[in-house]
Amino acid sequence: MNKKKLMVHDFFRMKQAGEKITWLTSYDYPTAQFAEAAGMEMILVGDSLGMCVYGYDGTVPVTMDQCIVHCEAVARAAPNTFIVGDMPFGSYQVSDEAAVINATRFLKEAGVDAVKLEGGTRVITRIKAILDAGIVVIGHIGLTPQSSGQIGGHKAQGRTVASARLVIEDALAIEAAGAQMLLVEAVPPEVAGFIARKLTIPVFSIGAGAECDGQLLIVSDLIGQFTAFTPKFVKKYANVAEVITTAMRAYVNEVKNVTFPTDAHCYHMIKGEEDGFKKLVKEYE
Repeated sequence: MNKKKLMVHDFFRMKQAGEKITWLTSYDYPTAQFAEAAGMEMILVGDSLGMCVYGYDGTVPVTMDQCIVHCEAVARAAPNTFIVGDMPFGSYQVSDEAAVINATRFLKEAGVDAVKLEGGTRVITRIKAILDAGIVVIGHIGLTPQSSGQIGGHKAQGRTVASARLVIEDALAIEAAGAQMLLVEAVPPEVAGFIARKLTIPVFSIGAGAECDGQLLIVSDLIGQFTAFTPKFVKKYANVAEVITTAMRAYVNEVKNVTFPTDAHCYHMIKGEEDGFKKLVKEYE
């Protein structure tokens, strides 16, 4: 599918026109190809790859080098899709300078179009520093997995008036800092909807309802590949885990029963070489 790559100004236009924006994670070349062919406007190479690819218990162990490698593959596979690199834990918490250095790596080494980082008011100076380096920044508030230990685990945020106020203040601060887009995770729809209406920048939902300007899902959840747990906000559009396991089980059974491979799956001697091969065999007998 040939399509024009959309950029930040296009997403602002879509927000103003009320046209929803589609965003999906991807971590490898084939999946990114599928996402682009499906018409996805944005791809996030999320630090969720820690769980979905590497089998970690969470996102904290993910490194910059791992993210760069996966971003490279995705960018090659989907050249006409807006690619976002997810800044992993430890890549921006230390200082503004470290944040700029690592954000720059995403652009120079992996060819992404923007970076995303978690946190509200506490990362404002990081956002400004990265923006001053000429890099597009996307904020991420609500449930922030990298700091889930501070908020009592992977729990929805903004469910009380006091908590909703904190989420709204984070959103306002991120826009004021100059971030071009915002992701809101696991927040009640009425809170996220208010934020989307209040802010002039595009606001995306992952588990935050339909009133936002676009939606994000984890590809491993969407296609039913990740089976450890399923968040409440996920809709599975397929069950590839079942399909793949069934196919592998059939392969195991056929190998055990010597029904695979058959003659149709084998290469044969070039015509006229059979007699010569028989002589060759006799040399070793």
